[in-house]
Amino acid sequence: MSIQSPESTPQSKLRLDAENRLKEGSAPPTRGWPPGVTALDLIHKLASAPESAHDALKMLHELQVHQVELDLQHEQMEITQRELAEDLARFRALFEFAPLAYLSLGPEGAILEGNAAAAGLFGVAQDELRGRRVDALLAPESRSAMLAFLQRLRTGDSMNACEVRASSTNGSRPLQLVASVAPDGESILAILVDTTRLKPPDPRV
Repeated sequence: MSIQSPESTPQSKLRLDAENRLKEGSAPPTRGWPPGVTALDLIHKLASAPESAHDALKMLHELQVHQVELDLQHEQMEITQRELAEDLARFRALFEFAPLAYLSLGPEGAILEGNAAAAGLFGVAQDELRGRRVDALLAPESRSAMLAFLQRLRTGDSMNACEVRASSTNGSRPLQLVASVAPDGESILAILVDTTRLKPPDPRV
């Protein structure tokens, strides 16, 4: 078992960074974390006596280091929050504007979320997808196959595929559905492809 040296712990690295920032004069702008009144009174008392003035300086230094540590932590939190927001926006765009129909389904087939392509595939508005059962959007002859497909996923198949037919205002059309259980195990992620739009390979190529 490996044991981290004190110098390698996150807290010790933060303190070292704070110490260096103080020496270099490059500490981040203070966020105004006020030292406690008790600490200020103690520093004043220590500084008032020659024999304890050195202790007052040490305590003042500790307060300064702690201030910079708090500011560095806040700075890192802001960076992390900004990066998470950017990642969320990027993945949301990938989901919303993907050329393929994406659905997130509950274990029993209720639609949790669907993108614009999925709404177009079934001929409904995107906000009308949520809460509807996916099998209700299929042609009657495909509904039992869809329910059996979901059952296979619930009982252990990590990924599976099946052929179904959509029933929409745009007419019935064949679909290939590929789905897998989400990492959290609480939902099913599905892709639907309109197979009428798949061109067969050109034999001359």
